[in-house]
Amino acid sequence: MHRRTTAFTLIELLVVIAIIAVLMAILMPALQRVKKQARAVVCKTHLKQWALMFALYCDDNNGHFFSGDFNGTQAGMGSGEFWRETMRPYSKDKKMWLCPQATKTFTGGIPQGQWSYVAWETAGDVGSYGLNGWILNLPAANQGRGRSSGWGRADRDAQGRIRHWYTPNHKNANYIPVFTGSWWVDSWPLENDQPPPNAAGPGDTPGTNEMNRVCVDRHDGFVNSVFADWTVRKVGLKELWTLKWHRTYNQAGPWTKAGGATPEKWPEWMRHYKDY
Repeated sequence: MHRRTTAFTLIELLVVIAIIAVLMAILMPALQRVKKQARAVVCKTHLKQWALMFALYCDDNNGHFFSGDFNGTQAGMGSGEFWRETMRPYSKDKKMWLCPQATKTFTGGIPQGQWSYVAWETAGDVGSYGLNGWILNLPAANQGRGRSSGWGRADRDAQGRIRHWYTPNHKNANYIPVFTGSWWVDSWPLENDQPPPNAAGPGDTPGTNEMNRVCVDRHDGFVNSVFADWTVRKVGLKELWTLKWHRTYNQAGPWTKAGGATPEKWPEWMRHYKDY
C-alpha cells in the first residue's frame, strides 16, 4: 500500500504569497514610522550632548559665546570655521555632527525631493546642525560696522539696537535657539524671511531669507534645536518664526498667527502643518 504524500497546491502557494504581501503592505508604513521616530530620538540625543558642550564652552569663556573671529580674523566665517574648530576639542565623535535623517551632503545644490536628507560638507567636516549666528559675542571692534557675519546681515536693527546675544544668560532663554537642525553651518534669521517655496528646498541665498536654512522638514514637520537654557526640544517648522533669534527679533512678525499669517499664506507644502 502506497503512502499518500501531502503538498501545497499552486493555488494554496499563491494564496500564502498574497497574504504575506498584504501583511508587508500593512506593516511597512508602520516600520518606516518607527524608524523615523528612532532617528528623531537619536537626533535629540546628539543635540543634548551639544547642549552640554556649549555650556562647557561658555563656562570656560566667562559665560560668553564665540566672537565670530578665528585666529584673529573672520576669514572662516562663511564655512563656520569659527565654531567648528573651536568646538572640535569638545566634540571628537563625528557621529554627533549628524542627524541620522541627514544622509546626503550638500555640494552646491539640493537634490530634488531629498531636501530633508541633506547635510552640509565643508573643509573636511560633514554635519547637519547649524549655529544661530545671532548668539555671537561680537567683538567691540566689529560693533556698528553694519555687518555681523560674512554673509552681510546687519548687526543692528533699523533703530540702531544691537541684535547679538553675547551670552546665554537671558530671560526666556528657552526661546533663544543656539544650535538647530540645518543644511548649512549657520544661519542669521530675521522675522520677515520668506519660507522655502517647496519641500525640495531652495537654492542658498546668503544674506536673504536665511530662515530657510533651518526650515528643513527633518522630522515630519519638526526640526530639533538646542536653546540657550541648554534644553533640547523639537520645533514646528512654522514655529521657527516665533522664536527669539536675536535681541530685537519680533516674535509676532508677519509669518506668525499674531502677525496675521493664515494657512493659505504659506507655501503649499507647509500649509497642513500646525500654525503658531
